[in-house]
Amino acid sequence: MNNKLFVGNLPWSVDDQALADLFAKYGEVVSARVVRDRMTDRSRGFGFVEFTDEASAQGAVEALNETEVEGRAITVSIAKPKTDE
Repeated sequence: MNNKLFVGNLPWSVDDQALADLFAKYGEVVSARVVRDRMTDRSRGFGFVEFTDEASAQGAVEALNETEVEGRAITVSIAKPKTDE
């Protein structure tokens, strides 16, 4: 299922809760996680949001991709599976 989204170009101030809140109006969010640097605990500027269903995820991509959050145009797309390269 394609219900997990990649969210890029996030402002540094966005945390997991803010990310979940941003996407909540498009469907039920299962998880929202901003990826953080292991050494400094600072946001790396991207994260992942998972919805309960594919339709909600697709709706969020269409509504939020290239929209502005705190002065930055975020990118929202279906997350690609991690590969072992």
